[in-house]
Amino acid sequence: MPGSKPVPDIVIGRLPIYLRALGHLLEEGQQITASQDLARRLRISSAQIRKDLSHFGEFGRQGLGYDIAHLRDQIRRILKVDRIWDVALVGAGDLGHAIAGYGGFEGRGFHVACVFDSDPQKIGSRLGMFEVYDSAQLVERLQELGIQVAIVAVPASAAQAVVDDLVRAGVRAILNYAPITVTVPPDVRVQYIDPVVHLQRMTYYL
Repeated sequence: MPGSKPVPDIVIGRLPIYLRALGHLLEEGQQITASQDLARRLRISSAQIRKDLSHFGEFGRQGLGYDIAHLRDQIRRILKVDRIWDVALVGAGDLGHAIAGYGGFEGRGFHVACVFDSDPQKIGSRLGMFEVYDSAQLVERLQELGIQVAIVAVPASAAQAVVDDLVRAGVRAILNYAPITVTVPPDVRVQYIDPVVHLQRMTYYL
C-alpha cells in the first residue's frame, strides 16, 4: 500500500506510459513481463520503473516478473481510470472537432459527454455525434451532470474566462490546449498541450 509520503508528480506522470506499454504487451499476447523488458521498450531504466511502482505496493515477484493483466488493472485503479470519466469539451472549432472525433478516449477511462462553444454560428449545430451547447449554459449544465474533467480548446484570449467557468462548475481536472498559462485554485489540476512549445524544444537540438 502507498506510504504516508505524497507520490512525486513526475512518478504519476510515468504511470500512464507504463499503462500504455502494458496494453501493447497484452495485445501482442504476452502474459508476463519484467522491469527490464519494460525498460527496453520505454527507454526508462528498470530501476526507475521498480522504484516508481514501489510507491504503490509490490506487484511483481523476484525472478518471475509482473503479471501484465494484474499490473495493468492495478495501475488503472491507482490512476482512477478503472471507471469511465465523462469529459466536457469547450471549443467547437477545428481542434475541438478533431478532439470530439478522436477514438482514443474510449476504453482508456474517458468519454466526451458534451461540447460547448460561444460562437452563435456553432451553437445548436452538430459536431460529429454531439450537439454544440451555448457556453453561457456551461456552469449550470456541468453542475447538473456532475462532470469533473474538461478539455479546453479555445483561443488564448478566451481560455482564462472558460477555465473560471469550469472551476465554478466543479471541474477539478483540465486539459488545456490554449497556448496560455491559466490561473486556477490549488485543488484544480491543469495539464497543458501546446505543440509549438514541443516543436521549439526539439528545434534547439537540430
